[in-house]
Parts: sequence; structure tokens; C-alpha cells
Amino acid sequence: MSHCALSGYIEVLPQALKEALKRQPNGAFLVRGMGPLAVHGQARIGRLLFAHGAGAGQQSPFMRQFVTSLADRGVQVLCIDFPYMQKIQETGKRRPPPPIAQTLDQFAQWYALLADLFDEPLWIGGKSMGGRVATLFASKQLANQHSISEQPCSKPVPGVVVAGYPFHPVKAPDKLRLEHWPAIACPMLVLQGERDPFGTREEVAGYTLPENAQLAWLKDGDHDFKPRRLSGLTQTVLIDEATQVAASFVRAHGSVHAEVGNVLV
Repeated sequence: MSHCALSGYIEVLPQALKEALKRQPNGAFLVRGMGPLAVHGQARIGRLLFAHGAGAGQQSPFMRQFVTSLADRGVQVLCIDFPYMQKIQETGKRRPPPPIAQTLDQFAQWYALLADLFDEPLWIGGKSMGGRVATLFASKQLANQHSISEQPCSKPVPGVVVAGYPFHPVKAPDKLRLEHWPAIACPMLVLQGERDPFGTREEVAGYTLPENAQLAWLKDGDHDFKPRRLSGLTQTVLIDEATQVAASFVRAHGSVHAEVGNVLV
């Protein structure tokens, strides 16, 4: 984990993380046996566990800007790197992600650890693949009131926020990744560029989506919310627009949970 140590991460045992967060609410931690965790902002309106995409970790330019903008709007964001991404950062050699079931189990372990650290609910989400993993995790909540990992977690997922959902592989529009969506009971927001090759606005218009899924379209944006120059927009503008929508969504769907959290405190 040399890349984490050099970046100023504080090494901590999982059982000591709660106390470490009390001392340093915003910071970068290396959770032993799990990996890096970075905490951004204050939870004025909500708290979100956010996972990275397949090709870049939490330090990617998109993730850094998206997370910073969302944190500035009052949503505390907890970012993680999956083990395969940690290997990429350590070795400098690219590698594909493991089977989605393995990544899903790793996400479940993080949720089981982090959700129990706070009285308030912990939203989940991610960029692209990370968002897909979050939706898969949310879809398991009805069938199993505990985490799908070996670590039990009694707290249900209050909502999901996805930046750039991979509705299908690029150039394979018939291979949809929507079979688990009907099993998701909580509110879900998908922030999607109109030109996203993993699901354009025209393609998604033909899908049958559950009522609890809300889509917010970013004008002329691609998978990373980059518009074409002729649009007169910039990626920064679209990311800020996306985080404004996301913060409003969390606020609108988190009021009841916030009241419960206040009683627990």
C-alpha cells in the first residue's frame, strides 16, 4: 500500500475507524484489510458511499471534481478503491476488474463497516461500474435484510446516486444491465450524459424503468459528462449541474430519515 502511505493516508484498524473519524472527520484513511477510504465534506443534508468506475479510481479527475462539488453542496462523500484498483496504483499496470460478483461482495463489506459508524442513513452510489455495483447491492435489500457479505448489517439502503450508468456495454446495445432494477425499493437517481455510449438519451427512452428511478440528462455530455465544444458548455458546468441535482435529490428523499437520525442522536 505504498501509494496510500505516500499520499498521507492514516492507517487504522476497522474497529478503530469510528474513533479515528471523530478525531478527523475529513481525511484519508487506510483501513487495514480493506483499503483506502477518503471522507469529503460535512453531512449537512446526507452521506454517500461512492465507488469508482472500472478504469479509474477515486483520484481520477472526474471523481475528484464530482466528489468535491457534491461535498460543497452538503453531501458528505466517502470514497473507496476496490482491491484490483489498488493493485493498478501500486504496480502502474492496468488490469480489468474482477467478476462483478466479487466487486459486489467487496462493496457489501464496506457498507457493512461504514453504515454502522453513523446514526444517519448512508446512501450508496458510484461512477459507471461503481454505480452498477451500488444498484446490484440495493437490489439485494428486499431478499436479504443483512449484507450479502459475511458481515451483518441491519441498516437498509436509503437511496442510490449513479453518475453515468452503464446500461449496456459499448457497441452492444442489446445486452442490457437492467434485470435487477425492479428489485430496488429505494429512490434512485441516474445522472447521464445525453451522448453516453453506455446508454444514450435516445436508447434509454425505449427502456421500461421502475417508477422509483429518476434520470437527469446532462446536455451533450458523454460518459464523463464532457460536452462537445460546439455546445457552448464545459465538463465543469455539467458536473456542477449534476451535483446540484444529486444534492436536491438526497435532500428531498432524506427528510424522513434525517428526523429518525436526529431522534437516535
